[in-house]
Amino acid sequence: MAKQTAYRKKGNASERRQHRQQHGRPQIVESGRSTTRFGRYDLFIAFGLVAVTLAVYAQVMSHQFIILDDRRYIGENPIVRQGLTLTGIAWAFTTSYAANWHPLTWLSHMLDCQIFGLNAGGHLIVNALIHACNTLLLFLFLRRTTGAKWQSAIVAALFALHPLHVESVAWAAERKDTLSTFFGLLTLLAYARYIETPSWKRYALVAVALALGLMAKPMLVTWPFVLLLLDYWPLRRYQWRRGTGTAGFFRALVPLVREKLPLFCLAAASMVITFVAQSHGGAVRTFVQVPTSVRLANAIVSYAKYLFQTLWPSDLAVYYPFSRTGVPAWELLCAIVLLTAVTVFVFRQARERPYLLVGWLWFVGTLVPVIGLVTVGGAAMADRYHYVPSIGLFVASVFGLSDLAAAFRINRTAVGAITIAALSILTCLTAVQIGRWRNSATLFKYTESLVPDNRMIENNLGTILGDNGKYDEAAAHFEKALRTEPDFLEVISDADIRGNLGLLFAHEGKTTEAVEQLNEALRLNPNSAEAHTTLGVVLLRSGKAEESIPHFSIAIRLRPDWAVARENLKRAEEQIHMRR
Repeated sequence: MAKQTAYRKKGNASERRQHRQQHGRPQIVESGRSTTRFGRYDLFIAFGLVAVTLAVYAQVMSHQFIILDDRRYIGENPIVRQGLTLTGIAWAFTTSYAANWHPLTWLSHMLDCQIFGLNAGGHLIVNALIHACNTLLLFLFLRRTTGAKWQSAIVAALFALHPLHVESVAWAAERKDTLSTFFGLLTLLAYARYIETPSWKRYALVAVALALGLMAKPMLVTWPFVLLLLDYWPLRRYQWRRGTGTAGFFRALVPLVREKLPLFCLAAASMVITFVAQSHGGAVRTFVQVPTSVRLANAIVSYAKYLFQTLWPSDLAVYYPFSRTGVPAWELLCAIVLLTAVTVFVFRQARERPYLLVGWLWFVGTLVPVIGLVTVGGAAMADRYHYVPSIGLFVASVFGLSDLAAAFRINRTAVGAITIAALSILTCLTAVQIGRWRNSATLFKYTESLVPDNRMIENNLGTILGDNGKYDEAAAHFEKALRTEPDFLEVISDADIRGNLGLLFAHEGKTTEAVEQLNEALRLNPNSAEAHTTLGVVLLRSGKAEESIPHFSIAIRLRPDWAVARENLKRAEEQIHMRR
């Protein structure tokens, strides 16, 4: 097994200073054991990171659930609402509900319901606590493996306070993001311990942590590759040398790949389970719906957009639709030039500044599962996908700028002042962005200003206003949605909109109009469980229990796990029985 390269205090002061500038201050390794010590300053930094993160996200305690997924995951999910039960635990490990298999995430939602009920603030503050823990784990891992105190602290602070991460924390249904990252970072810490003193027990901890992370969200399928990157830097278990060249480089790499074969098997199993679950749920788009050329073009441009949003986080929306006209040629060309230039640069710097290569490949590699090559849903990209990949960008940027500051001998006070100013700006932007997630109405009115004339947004605004009793305004949004041209990947169909409009009319007591809209919705999509259930409810309320039963039965056949249809079928049968 390849051993970690030791850093010893040899050579003159100039050589040691140059080494620190290029690689951070590496951990000192003697006989395979780390001697990195955590002092009181590290404790102050750790406490400060957690305190600031929780202070910024404290406002989520007064937030509400969001119409997107929160209802389906929590509010309208009877098994989750019951809290932790044996039935619920068995369900979590066997269901592909909502086109996902993430049993650990389901269990965490059940535990929240056990403690907080349907108080959204309780669920969201748990998200914030996990995010704060992730920040702390990231700092501890980088501090342990690089020895660079302040660089590690700044990377962790950027992760904690970047506005692009608000979606993953302030959205209850995105618990899978924060929870999987928690176990992913535990995997990295366990791996660092394993490298210090290899043993099967320590390796087992690495595998268990990764398995738990995959059971929270399959985003961690790239984690074995991440470990190989970390073997290059900061663990330095292999490197490219002029004397041995490419052949020697790969000879050193082969045993490290072989070492991780069990982890690759875990990742492969997670990929298969996820694909089956999402295909069963109808979430995966076919190559007829989204041609390969469109997927590649969107992926390349999305990489560039994520880079830009990391540097300039503005106009952050909950939904970024595919362009109806496709990716402009100039945009694709600029993205290709940018990504090629960065890639060439970091590879040329790989020996002297390995953190640039590792950070860049971390960003590129961990985005692969969600960059759109396998298209799921109708969004071209999403802020939540930035949560894990951003770590690579932050590492490359912080360690690179630290190296640059040292090379130009920039005063530490000036560097500190610039860092504090940048983090303060990000903190303010994040606080504002968190406020936009306080309820569905606020979120979608803001999103409408960024993405006008979008039927998904108009449909959701109609639903939100209808729930608040603003029927006329809601009907106007539904009608606008029907007039709006569909996205390239139609997420909301005419049948969905007419079904919601029929439900709105039912709430207003306009039974004739409601039945008309719902019948039209079922003509357009006979397999809409929602439309069948709504029409059944309208008929039941009109005293037509016999006519409602077939619609409830069809809805249950289409969605066996939908409690609303089952409850109303029971009411209809009871009503008929009472008449007899």
